[in-house]
Amino acid sequence: MAASNEIALELAPSIRIYKDGRIERLDADVHLPPSVDTATSVASKDVPIAAGVTARLYLPAVDAPSKLPVFVYYHGGGFCIGSASSSIYHVFLNTIVSTASVIAVSVDYRLAPEHLIPAAYDDSWCALRWVASHAEGGPEPWLAKDRTDFTRLFLAGDSAGANIVHNVAMRAAAEGLGVGGARVEGSVLLHPCFWGTARLPCEVGRVDHPMIPPHTMDSLWQLVTGVADNDDPRLNPLAEGAPSLAGLGCKRVMVAVAEKDTLRDRGRAYFEALRKSGWGGEAQLWETQGEDHVFFLFKPGCNEVSLLVKRLVSFLKD
Repeated sequence: MAASNEIALELAPSIRIYKDGRIERLDADVHLPPSVDTATSVASKDVPIAAGVTARLYLPAVDAPSKLPVFVYYHGGGFCIGSASSSIYHVFLNTIVSTASVIAVSVDYRLAPEHLIPAAYDDSWCALRWVASHAEGGPEPWLAKDRTDFTRLFLAGDSAGANIVHNVAMRAAAEGLGVGGARVEGSVLLHPCFWGTARLPCEVGRVDHPMIPPHTMDSLWQLVTGVADNDDPRLNPLAEGAPSLAGLGCKRVMVAVAEKDTLRDRGRAYFEALRKSGWGGEAQLWETQGEDHVFFLFKPGCNEVSLLVKRLVSFLKD
């Protein structure tokens, strides 16, 4: 029987689902193998973590006088596209690792709708626990105790990956890492994917063509969870009844937003709510003017990206 071309659901620019069940991912990104980067001399390799969970590790080409922090990164893509091997993430992480002198662990979690949430959250938590387990000695030599500072674990991600950062940090506080003194020092939320039923100002009356249209966000959560609830606390951490942000499991947070991003006001609101929640840590907000969602992945080397990277590196080194 010939495949049907009737579309059941399309969420541009991410995914198209046909009535016959076929799934077409619309990202046309190139995937790169691990390598030694010629520009930065950063080495990378792919490693298995658990069933369905892998990671790309990055090691800077430095003889550090002290142990290196670990930068655990979760890619974006609306929970349904993206990969640690994507060229945009490979280039971005080579830059961060080289500039900040950190060991990076870029996590590949299972994607929706084949694997509905909470699969992405569980896989991301599994990856963090795997990293932390090396504080007591583990199988991965790039995370050896003599080179790695497990008291300085940083969680970072963009878009849906930044949403994962929040949810994993909350879980870290609730359950603990429980091994060898490993601790999440900070969280970096780059253009976080939060949403809700009530509209915020930058989500209303858009006459431009944002990278993420509001109607796409309205339908995303049902696609990736199977349930239409845009005030689910995992998507809307400021919803009534959501766990208090005072319980966030890290000491420092950096939130980055972009002026033209549909998700901008959600990131701003998260930052303000965190500061007022009674959480005892330090939070900072970085806003880029004139740019849209995750521009830093698509414009490497431009001045605005350089400024964001400089701020991010400073956050990691403080």
